[in-house]
Amino acid sequence: MQKLLNDPEFTNIKLVSRRMAGLQAARLEEVLIDFENEDQFKKEMINADVIFCCIGTTQKKVKGDKTAYRKIDFDIPVKAAMFCAEQKMGKYILVSSAGADAASKNFYLQLKGETESAVLLQAIGSIYIMRPSILLGKRNEFRLLESSGKAIMQLLSILLIGRLSKYKAIQAKDVAAAMLEAAKKTATGKFICHYKEIMELADGS
Repeated sequence: MQKLLNDPEFTNIKLVSRRMAGLQAARLEEVLIDFENEDQFKKEMINADVIFCCIGTTQKKVKGDKTAYRKIDFDIPVKAAMFCAEQKMGKYILVSSAGADAASKNFYLQLKGETESAVLLQAIGSIYIMRPSILLGKRNEFRLLESSGKAIMQLLSILLIGRLSKYKAIQAKDVAAAMLEAAKKTATGKFICHYKEIMELADGS
């Protein structure tokens, strides 16, 4: 969001969320909605040139409820893509995960894979799916296991080369920069971006 606000090419920005972020800017409209209210959800998607979908949750936040997890990580991104297609918007950019695979036995990776598959079926001119591995950067909340994992992944990243490079830890700010650059691209099609492609976009390539 900060990158969007600092980029003059984005003249009107709408933040549609489950909770208020409390950001203040002349070009920003912040809207709190119930994503299960499809009429309200669709209304807030009207007239957008590009949709950035970064929504997600954790097992801890949904207390292990896989149905609740799916409502957030699958239903919301897929409905946003459907509304995008219905209104003939040109571009949809989704944050997914490295290893996303609808056939995976891992619940999280399977869910991300199913979400990607459903999004890619939509008739949208340009779809970018970002597949970062562990995201580095500051969080508002502390997660001990995740923090330990980040430290380990940073140490291992130098060893992750070739096909394994997609699992390198990556700064959240680089993913954000890549999403903004993708939004400015004129190419149409469906693009899956792993570490290499994300960094190339972030660098303006």
